[in-house]
Amino acid sequence: MTPAINLLEKQGVQFQILKFEHEPSQHGFANEAAEKLGLIAEQVFKTLLVEVDGVLNVAILPATRQVDLKAFAKACKGKKAIMADAKKAQTATGYLIGGISPFAQKKRFNTLLHSDAKKFGKIYVSAGKRGLEVEVAPEDLVRLCNAQFRPF
Repeated sequence: MTPAINLLEKQGVQFQILKFEHEPSQHGFANEAAEKLGLIAEQVFKTLLVEVDGVLNVAILPATRQVDLKAFAKACKGKKAIMADAKKAQTATGYLIGGISPFAQKKRFNTLLHSDAKKFGKIYVSAGKRGLEVEVAPEDLVRLCNAQFRPF
């Protein structure tokens, strides 16, 4: 079990675990999950770390989207946003790139969930390991991660 799954169980959240065989040559992890699990790509969300004015933040958005850094900075009430360095993201969250879960990160960060998540009763996010996804209600993610719905 991963820290993310342990947290979901401890909090009594309804969730489902989905597994697939990750291909090491793949780098579009959320898109790979959608394809291999036969899911709608817009319903599979990736978890990224974004620095806004030098401070790490979590962005959770559909596999089909890219972070609009200007909009993300504005949503964080900041001026400039850049994608966090992979090593920094891994160290800060305790998860490997491609397996960063929004749940049970080493430290709690300001977390924004793309407002597209409101379209779905359930979304899929990393369970904390490449090839492992969890299906959860967006409201549960918001509650457990102290996240806010935002367009970015």
